[in-house]
Amino acid sequence: MTQHSAIDVVYLWVDGNDPTWRQKRNAAAARPSAQRQGSPAAYGNVEGRFRDNDELRYSLRALERYFPDHGHVYVVTDGQSPAWLSPSDRLTLVDHRDLIPASSLPTFDSAHIESYVHRIPGLSERFFYFNDDVFFGAPVRPAEWFFDGGVFAAWSDEPAVGAGPAHPEDSFQANACRRSIEWLKARAAEPAAPRQSAGMRLAHTLRTFAHAPRPMLRSMLFELEDLAPDLFSAVRSTVFRLWDQPAVVSDFAMRWALADGSAQIRDYRHAYVSSGEAGAAQAMALLDTAMGELDFFCINDTTDDADPLDPRLLHVRERLQALFPTPSSFERAPLTQRDTAPPSWPRSRNMSSESRVSG
Repeated sequence: MTQHSAIDVVYLWVDGNDPTWRQKRNAAAARPSAQRQGSPAAYGNVEGRFRDNDELRYSLRALERYFPDHGHVYVVTDGQSPAWLSPSDRLTLVDHRDLIPASSLPTFDSAHIESYVHRIPGLSERFFYFNDDVFFGAPVRPAEWFFDGGVFAAWSDEPAVGAGPAHPEDSFQANACRRSIEWLKARAAEPAAPRQSAGMRLAHTLRTFAHAPRPMLRSMLFELEDLAPDLFSAVRSTVFRLWDQPAVVSDFAMRWALADGSAQIRDYRHAYVSSGEAGAAQAMALLDTAMGELDFFCINDTTDDADPLDPRLLHVRERLQALFPTPSSFERAPLTQRDTAPPSWPRSRNMSSESRVSG
């Protein structure tokens, strides 16, 4: 691998307004097996967790503006397709059914789904993993995200996580941090554990990671799948997000890499907007003058069970249109013409043996 090899991009995407999908979600929630799983995470099954407010459209616009040399784009989805998305040889829709064992479906937990992204056939060694509410805000220089054999990470601006065990009333991010740290402590305490001192040192870094484009190494995730089968098994048992589950990709992988020396903390210029909070409109207004300077930003949908026509949601879409007015090559129709029917997409190709889908 060289620093000039392709860097692919992986998104998770869901349209929570789709009646067929909603029926599937409601049926899964009513099953005794889902109810026996345990207590859900705070805000783990609210509408905002699954709502599509056109974020993916604008994240792809930002991607083309600021990282035009990106590799292939993969959108992992539950048999859905954005109505505005145009078939492209640079983008593949990856169906849950072709990535996740049938015995684990359906799942509505993004931490569960993302634990399989490294199994996408043909995925490049270096790739960015995105949630669709994350956007590049300045030109992307790969050397600022990847180094030889490793990746860079960013802490969030949130206060440090309180010490102690996971708690059902704490945020999913805080509890995922604690679960990762517990694993690192146990690993560092083993007599034969490699890099013992580094693992113990990182065990005390009680901070969460920023909502960011996540630079990933595919080989690292395969390695972690073998090193931490207990964590992967725990997250892959969920139907809906639980308060005490690990987050192997969005937290553990990076925390392990920091202990391992294959990740370093970098001071990125970034912003986080919580769309359900009182200061959201003002925070989004500040983004106008920050474009080209912010490495990335996130507009997190925290309106929870708000109506789809809630003014806060409409304002987010208006601001994103103002920030990224130029359609990307992935769009099939102008934004002014609201799309009503998705194009005909082939299902993602069958998983090859490298995907290890039966595992």
